[in-house]
Amino acid sequence: MADTVQFVQNLKRLLESNAVRGLLKSIGGFEAIERYLAIYAGCRNAGGMKEKINSSLLSGVLSQAAARFGVDEETLKHTLEDDAYRRGTANVLASIGEFGITMPQRLVAPFLVVWNFTTKCNLRCKHCYAAGRRGELSLEQKLDVVDQLADAGVVALAISGGEPLMEDDLWEVASHAAERGLVVNVATNGTLIDEDAALKLKEAGTTYVEISLDSYIPEVHDTFRGVKGAYERTIEGIRHCVEAGLMVGIATTATKLNIEHIPHIIELARNMKVDSVVVFNLVPTGRASQNLELDLDPQERWRLLNYLYDELEKGELEVFSTSPAYAVVALQRVAKGEGHEISPTHFAGMKVSTESFEHANILAEFIGGCGAGRIYCGIEANGDITPCVFLPIVVGNVREGFQKVWLESDVLNSLRDRDGEHYECRGCEYRYVCGGCRARAYGYTKDVLAADPGCRLVEEVSTVGGNAHQPSSTIGH
Repeated sequence: MADTVQFVQNLKRLLESNAVRGLLKSIGGFEAIERYLAIYAGCRNAGGMKEKINSSLLSGVLSQAAARFGVDEETLKHTLEDDAYRRGTANVLASIGEFGITMPQRLVAPFLVVWNFTTKCNLRCKHCYAAGRRGELSLEQKLDVVDQLADAGVVALAISGGEPLMEDDLWEVASHAAERGLVVNVATNGTLIDEDAALKLKEAGTTYVEISLDSYIPEVHDTFRGVKGAYERTIEGIRHCVEAGLMVGIATTATKLNIEHIPHIIELARNMKVDSVVVFNLVPTGRASQNLELDLDPQERWRLLNYLYDELEKGELEVFSTSPAYAVVALQRVAKGEGHEISPTHFAGMKVSTESFEHANILAEFIGGCGAGRIYCGIEANGDITPCVFLPIVVGNVREGFQKVWLESDVLNSLRDRDGEHYECRGCEYRYVCGGCRARAYGYTKDVLAADPGCRLVEEVSTVGGNAHQPSSTIGH
């Protein structure tokens, strides 16, 4: 990973030049750049004189970058053969051409879209954020949404709900998304996944399945989920997905009721050979807004994040948190020589050496912590677009054109400016790395630019990094 963070730092120097940025802007947007990268990687042939000239110019920049940064060019070409890497690279290059290098980076399209595909669900979870909206999209409209996302430059699509396996359109839409080059993830409660359903998910092109589990104790999980017997069916769903060869993650929402269960959930995940555990913040929206007494206090959350970081460092299992402050914990631990991983987003962990801490910090600032409206957004079952599935501000609808809303929404653009006059975290040294959870800020204050009242840095900015790390077998106390 040291090579990667060094690459980002040097890439920043190279791409900030007026000549290179002018080239990226002139040769076209995402689709054109993705096409030229495919030519560079040997995945396709240039179709005409314009493609030959532009692909040659872009190839020259990439060759220069590879030589300057000590990256083997054949390795780079091999990496770009992968659809996801190529789409992600094209997105970043098109974004730099359009906006220049920014901290955090502004993008022409989000890396990830989470689509609440349906409001149908077979459980009654206490912490559910989903709200019913009339006018769910037809199959034809859903397929059009996939095309809009693919054309815009979105890299990954997470299909959620509700419970997506209750929607018959899931299979055709997932298959179409995979065919369009999107990385397809499905977030589910797992209770409907038998052996056939797991194989069907794989055949539809699903890469990763994230299954919710709130406790290792059946009765506690069932209480969270509102249905007796949910635990056993969820465990079976996890097992079937692992056996089908899917990448599998366990998702859990941290609350006062289950914070002490999280070590057991992580151990269960290791024993079941899943790939990752993602610990979600409780966000006061939907049904969760009626259960605020379950939320962690700032110190509990800070101890939990440090515990999760310890588990991430053990290896074998990726352990992430949706809390943007997780990146702060990781950077502080690396700076003190207590770790070798950073986690600039809840879906990416990266190994660094202590010598490359400065470069790791640059990478974390580039990616930028909270991704709401910046590298990520949500789509509701009726096509409404929100900055985050946990942040119920409707900024537009897919019927207006997804990319138009993404680029022109005043709300989304305000979330991209960490130095804005009304951005309450603007004075924090970690504003580019973390930025504060926008959904929690809005849920508690109804101000999307406010500070998250559950942030430890809000309580005592001056002492962060002192005695923050307090290893203990008891996480919450």
